[in-house]
Amino acid sequence: MKRLKDRIREEGLILSDTVLKVDSFLNHQVDTELVLEIGKELVARFADKTITKVLTIEASGIQFAMAAGIALKVPFVYAKKKKAVTQSEQVYSASVHSFTKQETYQVTVSKNYLGPGDKVLIVDDFLATGAALVGLVQIVRDSGAELAGVSCVIEKGFQEGRGLLEQMNVSVESLATISRMAPGEIDFEESAKELVKETV
Repeated sequence: MKRLKDRIREEGLILSDTVLKVDSFLNHQVDTELVLEIGKELVARFADKTITKVLTIEASGIQFAMAAGIALKVPFVYAKKKKAVTQSEQVYSASVHSFTKQETYQVTVSKNYLGPGDKVLIVDDFLATGAALVGLVQIVRDSGAELAGVSCVIEKGFQEGRGLLEQMNVSVESLATISRMAPGEIDFEESAKELVKETV
């Protein structure tokens, strides 16, 4: 997705060879017009599937799952990292380690909102180590729902996430795949090296 790659080049801040900060337009301050366009692209990759639910994990995936749900005209569900006192019903759960927060969460989805009649598209902002997405795949499979695939906004292609998902026979699509990055520069798959803002 050219528009997304251009914004990453223009506004992305590379903190190291594994950490990309896009919080000025994607996951802290959000460019809503861009996110709605991203939602359409995320689901276009699975246009041949009859998707009934979009699933993500809180918090950074929520805007993209909502945009995908709007594009599909279906509900989206997000896995919660902490069980609320109001969440008294039975849940599906999975243990997920966050690379950016360096914490492990027990994420949950109510059994009321996911089940055998559903065909699910998992959406997230980043695919890197794949831990969160592997957890969501497990939740979908535990629910008896059919998994259409995983659709991500940005993939760090040099990390192991895609390989883990493909070992689970999961179809994976990403809008912008980074093959290499370092402070001040970034390589996308099928593109030449581009300059990116270096962090101060």
